[in-house]
Amino acid sequence: MSGSLTISFTDLSPAGWNAEPEATLIVFVGAALTFGPVSTQLLRDLDSTLLIRAAAEEGFRGKADESMRLIINSRRVIFIGVGDGTLDPVELGGRAAAVAGYAARFLIVVEFPQSSHYPTNAAAELALGFRLGSYSFDIYRTHKPEPQRPEQRWVTLLTRSVDADQVAYSRESAVAEGVELARSLVNEPANVLTPSEFARRAGALGEAGIEVQILREKDLERLGFRALLAVGKGSAEETHVAILRWNGAIDQNMAPCAFIGKGVCFDAGGLSIKSAEGMAEMKGDMAGAACVTGLMLALARRKAQINAIGAIGLVENMPGGKAQRPGDIVRSLSGQTIEVIDTDYEGRLVLADLLWHVQAKFRPSFMIDLATLTYDVVTAVGHDRAGLFSNDDGIAKQLEHAASATGELVWRLPMGPNFDVEMNSEIADMRNADAPSGGASTAANFIQRFVNDVPWAHLDISGPAHEVAKSSRSVGWATGWGVRLLDRLVRDLETTHDLSAR
Repeated sequence: MSGSLTISFTDLSPAGWNAEPEATLIVFVGAALTFGPVSTQLLRDLDSTLLIRAAAEEGFRGKADESMRLIINSRRVIFIGVGDGTLDPVELGGRAAAVAGYAARFLIVVEFPQSSHYPTNAAAELALGFRLGSYSFDIYRTHKPEPQRPEQRWVTLLTRSVDADQVAYSRESAVAEGVELARSLVNEPANVLTPSEFARRAGALGEAGIEVQILREKDLERLGFRALLAVGKGSAEETHVAILRWNGAIDQNMAPCAFIGKGVCFDAGGLSIKSAEGMAEMKGDMAGAACVTGLMLALARRKAQINAIGAIGLVENMPGGKAQRPGDIVRSLSGQTIEVIDTDYEGRLVLADLLWHVQAKFRPSFMIDLATLTYDVVTAVGHDRAGLFSNDDGIAKQLEHAASATGELVWRLPMGPNFDVEMNSEIADMRNADAPSGGASTAANFIQRFVNDVPWAHLDISGPAHEVAKSSRSVGWATGWGVRLLDRLVRDLETTHDLSAR
């Protein structure tokens, strides 16, 4: 993330907005140009007639997704429409950042015309949205466009509950740091973020209080991670596994929840090589591992009162001379054998060994894995949702609730014997390639063979992990999808004291 952003909170009052006369005001407007009471007073102090005339000329009516800039009595003001529907403060904060322009100082008036829809902790969530909407990844640009955003920006939110919002934002700031880390990992080019470099960056999370164990190829060979190692045989880069452990529960003996991420740092498809079209985006095939890494940092930064395991498999899938071949059979860590029909179906091999290792070694209360696994899921649910598969209705419902709360959407898709049988092999226990239809579901059933009845959910994030159409929440290609979703899941479990998620 380029530049720095300082966020603070002050009282929602005339004194608050007059304290920084040079700052750009951001005011939220309802349908038909309606305002909250304090915003109405603010406009009266400025010149509401100018707003009415300008709105008429530009067709601004306060509808959602509308915005308008004005200079009123030498004061820069940005009006952002919120319509008359349900408010999403994080989305609004992202929109505010998107239209903020190149000013250095902002005052955001945290007030909405629909008082009945005023969300709890709206100011903290607006601040989170503004921060996430301000993210950029331009460390490799030597010539940057003009004009540029200031290197330092200050944002003050005018709110009715300053102390509570400051406390709330301290938690949201931890989540923002996790999202930013996940985005930056995905945005890095594959020649920089090799499996070794990813492992090194995961190891740096030790400074946040996370216990880190890095398993290298000799360790993985000794332990029997044969399916994972087979994926990386064609690469000159060494395969790694990083185990991240956060022990924040009051009862240190409480079973951890576990999050597992596919970390294919570049996926050429192996010998079943991909076409050139879109291959450059395969540097992002480690978005699941990036999400797990960002989530673990967020949990540590906000001192989450849980025990959590993050496990990421870091590997390249390349067509080198030692690469596995279509038709090979590999014996996984679980002992089950896999016929490799297509070497481009490598993500499930990575998850197979990781999930088996985590359930056997850490005895988690539940496991959730994330992977950019199939394009079939995009065909089924589009780019703005992850496919959700689970063997446990409790976890599925918890994830659906967290998705509704954060806007990181999921859609549960079917599993069952009819999909599972499609993965059977005539000469091994299973094959890795999908049937002609139902590919996302058959892939999930393949993965389920390695969870050993532990409550589990699989999130196929091939759609939302990378930006297709620009949104106000993400500036840049990588979205960091999943960090906010899973952090909210954990928060819900902390609140209910039901860390089994069942």
